[in-house]
Amino acid sequence: MDDGNATGERGTFAPDALAGRFEAHRGHLKAVAYRMLGSQTEADDAVQETWLRLSRTEDTDAIGNLGGWLTTVTGRICLDLLRSRTARREQPIDETFVPDPVVGPVAPTDPEQEALRADSVGVALLVVLEHLEPDERLAFVLHDMFAVPFDDIAPVVERSPAATRQLASRARRRVRDAAPSSDPDLGRQKQVLDAFMAAARGGDFEALVAVLHPDVTLRADAGTLVRGVAGSKALRGARTVAESALMFARYTAAARQVMVNDSMGLISIVDGRPQSVMAVTISGGRITGMYLLADPERLDRLAMPGLGG
Repeated sequence: MDDGNATGERGTFAPDALAGRFEAHRGHLKAVAYRMLGSQTEADDAVQETWLRLSRTEDTDAIGNLGGWLTTVTGRICLDLLRSRTARREQPIDETFVPDPVVGPVAPTDPEQEALRADSVGVALLVVLEHLEPDERLAFVLHDMFAVPFDDIAPVVERSPAATRQLASRARRRVRDAAPSSDPDLGRQKQVLDAFMAAARGGDFEALVAVLHPDVTLRADAGTLVRGVAGSKALRGARTVAESALMFARYTAAARQVMVNDSMGLISIVDGRPQSVMAVTISGGRITGMYLLADPERLDRLAMPGLGG
């Protein structure tokens, strides 16, 4: 699809017109970058870098499909960031890492928030994407999530279209094998979270165990500065997770239900500051996965529209 130009004739876009056309694509580019990076801050930085590259392009009229051009440029920027991140990392991602969640009210207050919800992906899937190789992640995200042709992705990863297709296929298998399924019905999710919150607030251990799947997993990411019992941890099993939930019941007492990415979740706010955000996966009326971000530094950076953030 040709985006055309601002003047109706050959030549570059006028600066204001170019900025306007870029803004029309910003939400899409943020979605691409967020899936690539799992970080709202880095995604914003990647989108801004895309704008800088566009604004420095001498002949913007030569860009026949502006949306496609912007998408692949954003993908290339994100790929460079992922490769740099991988090169710096001394150890692989551990079982406590939780990507930045997207948090909003259960009832969106404007169409833009509703659109973001409809276009979001779960925290559990983002966790799986973190374990892909950078090139695999790019091929999977651009092709499977945004329908970018392999012929357009291949130059970004510096491989043939056939090899790029194999990258996406390999990533697809890993995602299929690792990403947990979750009941998409928000009403049923709310019922399960209601039961969890009531049991935690009431100190009812057996009721907590009953609402948790026997093999439930908990990832709690408290960052590098928090130590002791409140530090990062990975737990498995209903009774073990229930014991932890009772230990931190005071946070549940301060929690309320919100949308976390594409599902219901919980946010705990104490003295006007978020203490934790929890996403869950639910299947068969029980919680199968819990993804808790309690890193104070990262929570302070999260945008929380409609929640005072």
